[in-house]
Amino acid sequence: MGDELHFKSAGELSDLLSSGSVSSVEIVQSLVERVGSVDDRVKAFNSFDAEDALAQAQASDDRRAKGESLGELDGIPVGLKDNLAVKDQPLTCSSKILESFVSPYDGTCIQKLKANGAVLWGRLNMDEFAMGSSTENSGTHTTSNPWDLERIPGGSSGGSAAAVGACETPISLGSDTGGSIRQPASHCGVVGLKPTYGRVSRYGLAAFASSLDQIGPIARNIDDAALLLNAISGYDPHDSTSYNIDVPDFRKAAADDSDRKWTIGLPKEYLEESSDSAAIKPVLDAIEFYKSQGFEFKDISLPHTEYAVATYYIIATAEASSNLARYDGIRYTKRADDFDGKDSIDVYHQSRALGFGEEVKRRVILGTYVLSSGYYDAYYLKAQKCRTLIRSDFENAFESVDAIMTPTSPTPATLKGAHAEDPLAMYLSDIYTIPANLAGIPGLSIPCGYVDGLPVGLQILGKPFKEDEILRVGRVFEAAHGYKDEHPEL
Repeated sequence: MGDELHFKSAGELSDLLSSGSVSSVEIVQSLVERVGSVDDRVKAFNSFDAEDALAQAQASDDRRAKGESLGELDGIPVGLKDNLAVKDQPLTCSSKILESFVSPYDGTCIQKLKANGAVLWGRLNMDEFAMGSSTENSGTHTTSNPWDLERIPGGSSGGSAAAVGACETPISLGSDTGGSIRQPASHCGVVGLKPTYGRVSRYGLAAFASSLDQIGPIARNIDDAALLLNAISGYDPHDSTSYNIDVPDFRKAAADDSDRKWTIGLPKEYLEESSDSAAIKPVLDAIEFYKSQGFEFKDISLPHTEYAVATYYIIATAEASSNLARYDGIRYTKRADDFDGKDSIDVYHQSRALGFGEEVKRRVILGTYVLSSGYYDAYYLKAQKCRTLIRSDFENAFESVDAIMTPTSPTPATLKGAHAEDPLAMYLSDIYTIPANLAGIPGLSIPCGYVDGLPVGLQILGKPFKEDEILRVGRVFEAAHGYKDEHPEL
């Protein structure tokens, strides 16, 4: 049993713990061995503390022995993207400027996981400050796709998706600013969910673009994603953008198989754009499956989709420019070792020049430009107006449909370095995921097939705060296909 525990889902492990068939210590030990055997090739982790994880697991086992279990997540390991604050643990955002920083507090999601008894399991690699779509922009190392080690896992939550795909953790948390949960989930053959903006507190998430960032689960299957979403959702007074709304039981809702008449929208802008895409056939096959199950489909239009990427990269870089100004080499970030400046401005310049990678510098410069005097109205203000139009497109569409289906990514995972000389090509890899962040709506990516042995994802977009509905729609496909039980040979 112990040798197979790392292949099991969080839900299966929870059931085994409840029955007393295994202990949390056995689960964590299995994962420690799994990481030891495969992570030198996958490189999903920035760091992990096996001793601390085993101590957390032992505490969970002790609670169960006393009949004091904290719930379904008690004793279940959860991997963490390295931009989530965990007290007394590294918080590097995969950046050299934060390489020695240790968080002084727990973010709200972490507090909730601890309250549910979860075992906090390692710090997972990412694009530096979540800026990228391949994890090649990490300041530490490049994570590999577990299905093909020569390919990218996606990003920026590439470590979180690769760790789940490689069975190094049953579930993980990522963050999604423009597709950073869904796109790597698609590439790594796992489930990724971006909740509605405001559903999950951002307190303790290192900010990239504050009006777009959202924490969410990455998992082997929909049940696990719902289980983790149950734990992290809810209003938080520490986050002024947190929305005070009831939290349903997502796990129960996802498992609801009662009949319902569903109408699904197919946006012509997405499907026309993807007509030559390498990833389109499995998506079209999935749509045909849904039709066979009685789902009705309606052609819809989201006319401002063509402006989404440009709008996103103006707003996101502007907010990044503001948020990253705090990393100055003076307060809590790394200072240039060979500092030879004369004043604080020189400290600031030299520390940021050495601490930030090229992609972060590129976005900070662009964001500073669009916010500068003379360009604010021409770029930033216009982008905000376009964002309103994109949101209105979704509002109009959801008047006649229950959910929207699209590809998650234009292509399966590309080879490492494929876009090294062309950042714009990398930006376009998020073309199908960005609009959901601009509109603040929930989005789910589920595995729907393979192209040349590489996983492909189907994206399901829902109405605001209707994560339960898109989880339920996704489970219809998942229940009829075996993708959730497949994993790469490593």
